[in-house]
Amino acid sequence: MQLSFHKPSMPRDTDVLPGRPEPVEAPGVHFVNGRPLAGPYAAGFVIADIAMGCFWGAEKKFWSIPGVWVTAVGYQGGTTPNPTYREASTGKTGHAEAVRIVFDPAVVSYERLLRTFWESHDPTQGYRQGNDVGTQYRSAIYAHGADQLAAAKASREMYEGELAKAGYGAITTEIREAPDFYLAEDYHQQYLAKNTGGYDCHTATGVACPMGVGVESRVK
Repeated sequence: MQLSFHKPSMPRDTDVLPGRPEPVEAPGVHFVNGRPLAGPYAAGFVIADIAMGCFWGAEKKFWSIPGVWVTAVGYQGGTTPNPTYREASTGKTGHAEAVRIVFDPAVVSYERLLRTFWESHDPTQGYRQGNDVGTQYRSAIYAHGADQLAAAKASREMYEGELAKAGYGAITTEIREAPDFYLAEDYHQQYLAKNTGGYDCHTATGVACPMGVGVESRVK
């Protein structure tokens, strides 16, 4: 018997779930460092938002980087306000599973975070990452301001060239100005610190991301 496969696609406006006006849960603190997930953040700190498949493993790639003050997982890039995990998993919110990274730019550069992003997953897979299939698992960079947007696009161009040399196809990563970020439920925050044997499906390409023209080369 031949089984049919429906290629994931973003939901139509008529199919988007309505969500709710208030968050599902009050924001808590980081399980690893005890800092508030939703701020307040110190003056001068900067926010970076990315998505690269299941947010459990994606978040863990960043919280130990020197200069990263706090990380949090949530839903971003879609339409449904304040969704639940169950709703996001249907693909009818339009959201990706995202990670918010709050960092001190005096200690770590945005470009350093971009390098970790590119090197920690396969950005050529479209609406999937490894065995996880669905629009919520897409690769994305949601930029805060023109400088981040320019840096993200420049790094994509360079990394795509390196991937092509290694036989990979075109990068499918969504890059745009950051839309609203909705914190996920507390049990998802720092999931792999709470569950050390937890699921992490990320498969990196093994291709290094260069830093060159148009992207700051400083890595701290």
